[in-house]
Amino acid sequence: MVVVNGPSVLIVEDEEGIASFVRAYLEREGFRVSWAATSAEALAEFNRERPQLIVLDIGLPDGDGFDLCRRMRAGSIVPIIMLTARDGEADRIGGLELGADDYITKPFSPGELVARIKAVLRRTETVAQGGTLILGDVIVDADAREVTVSGHPVELRAREFDLLACLIQNKGLVVSRDRLLDKVWGLEYPAGTRTVDVHIAQLRSKLGRPELIQTIRRVGYKAIQPASQRTP
Repeated sequence: MVVVNGPSVLIVEDEEGIASFVRAYLEREGFRVSWAATSAEALAEFNRERPQLIVLDIGLPDGDGFDLCRRMRAGSIVPIIMLTARDGEADRIGGLELGADDYITKPFSPGELVARIKAVLRRTETVAQGGTLILGDVIVDADAREVTVSGHPVELRAREFDLLACLIQNKGLVVSRDRLLDKVWGLEYPAGTRTVDVHIAQLRSKLGRPELIQTIRRVGYKAIQPASQRTP
């Protein structure tokens, strides 16, 4: 008998056949899986179980998956993977801007879904082991996944947090867009390097310290320590 005691995953999918197939595959891989067919069921299950990752279909019978993602993001940084038949760039960018961590279109390979789930969870765990990271007056508590600027808390989405941590861990070094995709997103991402630029813009806006993240034209980005804190 297989003992299922791995990370918890909530599947939000109104098509029972797809949900059952994905659930069986994930449980065989060692995940603990719950299922919700509507937005209302998903919110209730989310609040009750607090899963470690959510696989979210965009097309739901009682609301749009984008709206559900927004509502979940309002109080949590749990990783979210969008699962949908929509493959337009506007939908992908829309999901990213709401805080989705990955985007998979139907039809899909269950093996790819498992690989992406593991990659997202691995990134989350890696950042959580980073201790305290400092850039100017920006303090990142990687264990608690909390960020403060000049002592004031700043709410970041999961991907924004991971991106900031990656840049500070490589402080003073140029990190290419491709490397950021690899380190923060983990797998080849449908939206390409443009998603890095979108998240950098959001990060600068939320931190209110655009000068701390320098754009290196045609290459990538670099976290810059303020001159007052540099070692002579």
